[in-house]
Amino acid sequence: MADMTLKDGLQAMDIAEYLRKHPLFLKDFPELAMSLSMPREHGPASSLASYQVDVLRSKNRALETRLTELIEIAEDNEQLMVRVHSLTMGLLRSDSLIESIRSVVAGLIEDFDTDLVRVLLLRERGDLPEADWLLVESGGIQALPAFAEFLARVDPMVGRLAQDKLVRLFGEHASNVQSAALMRLGEYGMLAIGSLDGNRFHPGMGSIFLKLIAESVTASIRRFTRGD
Repeated sequence: MADMTLKDGLQAMDIAEYLRKHPLFLKDFPELAMSLSMPREHGPASSLASYQVDVLRSKNRALETRLTELIEIAEDNEQLMVRVHSLTMGLLRSDSLIESIRSVVAGLIEDFDTDLVRVLLLRERGDLPEADWLLVESGGIQALPAFAEFLARVDPMVGRLAQDKLVRLFGEHASNVQSAALMRLGEYGMLAIGSLDGNRFHPGMGSIFLKLIAESVTASIRRFTRGD
């Protein structure tokens, strides 16, 4: 709107404000409403009514688009919740620590379509088998200086990890990991998911489902480590 000075110093913004406070003003002056020139992307509007209809239609389209997006997000979240529930049920059915860990790894790979999964436990290996998805560190947190800052926090870490972290977790596959999610398993260790897609995990994404997974896995490990 042009910044023009009207009669008696009245400003265009004053008129706009008056019309906002008196929305029925043009009802008393229909000839004025018909003479107003309404903005249109393609050609002039025939009347104020048609312009208002166009504005409402545009708003409705925007609302419909947003509603569709929200429905899609809700459906995706529902599917994720079902998968998290299935993973948790698998943990509850496990009869040993190694069975529990196998259940987690298999669930994340098969149901969550992940590329690489690693479980790092802070304990003696004992009777735990050798496997590329199972890492055991008997030296405790002190033996993992690269993860000291992460292990001092509660929330998952998502995005691109530093090379030293990738090498410790994924070994020879480290160079292929473009993004990752790292979850703390209480005092028992870490759960890491590596992706070949650089956009799979990023700092702006929600982490509620990662937290739920980490809590379930931590509780399962605790079942089989009491008294160790």
